[in-house]
Amino acid sequence: LDELPFCPRRYTNQVAVDFAKKIASLTPGNLNTVLFAPGGAEANSMAIKLARVVTGKYKTISMWDSFHGATLDTISLSGETVFRKGIGPLMCGTEHVPPPDIHRRFMNIGKPEEWEILWAKYVEYIMEKEGDVAAVISEPMRSTPYIPSKEYWQIIRRACDKYGALLIFDEVPHALGRTGQWFTCQNFDVTPDILVIGKGLGGGVFPIAAMIADEKLDVAGDIALGHFTHEKSTLGAAAGLAAINYIEKHNLIEHSRKLGAYTLEQAQKMMNRHPLIGSVRGIGLFIGIELVKDRESREPAVEEAEKVMYKCLSGGVSFKLTMGNIITLTPALVITKEEMDFALGVIEKAIEEVSREG
Repeated sequence: LDELPFCPRRYTNQVAVDFAKKIASLTPGNLNTVLFAPGGAEANSMAIKLARVVTGKYKTISMWDSFHGATLDTISLSGETVFRKGIGPLMCGTEHVPPPDIHRRFMNIGKPEEWEILWAKYVEYIMEKEGDVAAVISEPMRSTPYIPSKEYWQIIRRACDKYGALLIFDEVPHALGRTGQWFTCQNFDVTPDILVIGKGLGGGVFPIAAMIADEKLDVAGDIALGHFTHEKSTLGAAAGLAAINYIEKHNLIEHSRKLGAYTLEQAQKMMNRHPLIGSVRGIGLFIGIELVKDRESREPAVEEAEKVMYKCLSGGVSFKLTMGNIITLTPALVITKEEMDFALGVIEKAIEEVSREG
């Protein structure tokens, strides 16, 4: 703040340059062209603009139940009803497909191990029939409801290459070590054309996001893809650099991988003890505990989940309920095993009480 509290759009600054170089040194493949934005929605918006410029096309394919931001264009890309209803016509050309949900498939055909492949090929089918798809945009894993297989994304990657569309991964909620890798896509052995990151990018103290593109897409220098007042904040860049350096110094990616595996194992044991838990899943420190009324129908236990959440809040544990019934655990990467055990104990006690209360 004493050196340079604000940087106008027409200039850059050394700390932002250093931050961009650091990010580019960590990304897979040729993802080394960085453009900053104030938040994840704006970064996703820039990614779609760039895809349109590069491909000369305008349509997108995204998932129902997804979330890419709360601006009008990113709501159009998203698939959550709560954000889409009551606001009138949305951006044209935003096609949606069912997410790879092996628990609540939208049509009962084939074998369980074939469902994801069918969904991936449906994405390819739309690309073939539409003909003018600029990009497929999705989170590589959807905040614990859906963790696709590697093959799912590899089919879509090949389809994008075949039909001239870009693959955009929105990793705003979980990049930078949460899944036991610097970037979530590395768990699926697929590199997108554009990667969007945010949230934890500012170290939890400053809002900043980034669009990271393949170097061959650096063709829009004469177009204002961003043009945000605080797009390369000196304070945000300094916070981000400090966060990445801390992750490296304290080996938090390995910590996330090991503690995440332990947490998932404990959650699975908890599921064996409580019928209210329908499934558990996760990668690294991104864990989902799904509550269901019964495991046969898999009807979401929404009311029960809300009761569990409030009991946990009273016990000192806070978490997000995804889709109303999935306890989503996304702790700080510095969490200790003892703190995780405490959280799991509070959650199990709450589940026991709600189960007894009926």
